[in-house]
Amino acid sequence: MPDVIDHDWARYWRAPDRALEAMHAGFRRHTYRPHSHETYSFGVTETGAQAFRCRGAARTSAAGMVMTFNPDEPHDGRTATSGGFEYRIVHIGPELITDVLGDAAGRSAGLPLFAEPVVDDPRLAYALRRLHAALIGGADPLVRDERLTAAVLALTRGAGRRAPVLRGASGARAVVARAQAALADDVAADVDGDGLAAAAGCSRYALYRAFQEVHGMSPSDYRRQLRLREARRLLSGGTPIGEAAARTGFTDQAHLTRWFVRCYGVTPGAYVKAG
Repeated sequence: MPDVIDHDWARYWRAPDRALEAMHAGFRRHTYRPHSHETYSFGVTETGAQAFRCRGAARTSAAGMVMTFNPDEPHDGRTATSGGFEYRIVHIGPELITDVLGDAAGRSAGLPLFAEPVVDDPRLAYALRRLHAALIGGADPLVRDERLTAAVLALTRGAGRRAPVLRGASGARAVVARAQAALADDVAADVDGDGLAAAAGCSRYALYRAFQEVHGMSPSDYRRQLRLREARRLLSGGTPIGEAAARTGFTDQAHLTRWFVRCYGVTPGAYVKAG
């Protein structure tokens, strides 16, 4: 008889001093809205199956499979079965990946990219489970670092590749880069389509099309990602939730909480307590 998730639950952990986080969760009703992370994200589906869209196509990760998301790669998520799914996921900052690979190679190493969002490889799943257990379980720092190294090496040797994967034509990327700079200058600022298009040097339609081509999301969705990321940074530094919401352009604490849960699966309060 397949496992059934009776209620949605999540347990979160984050390192206080570096870009390394982990979550263990079971969802039956929760649906992730399209979002992305600044980090690499590697997940293992434990029970059931989860469906998501990534790189313009529908994907399914069944029990035992590994999900691999590159930084800034949009994806959503929901259960693919009536009984829900359980999974473990680790978020690793690009700088940590660089440190591990550079140390292993004895020199500076380029960042890997993962060509397939779903990989069926028991060895990778095993390495990720061991890393996840060390993080969530509060293992000794030396053990955590050893398992982080082992997981990164297993991932890059099995599923990573160094060939560049750039979404969008160069013209679209240039337009998006200018718009991103304008949005990042003040994430809380209100800006209309005309103003952002002017900053990007194109029409509103061209701007929307370029964002869809490069990021797979609209400019407003991308701005929300920037706001959520800044809210995470503020929360990690001890800023109260209400103040973080106000400083990042959300209407109020409840507004931030709704989008935090939709994109990250946990409340801001749970995220704060995880550190």
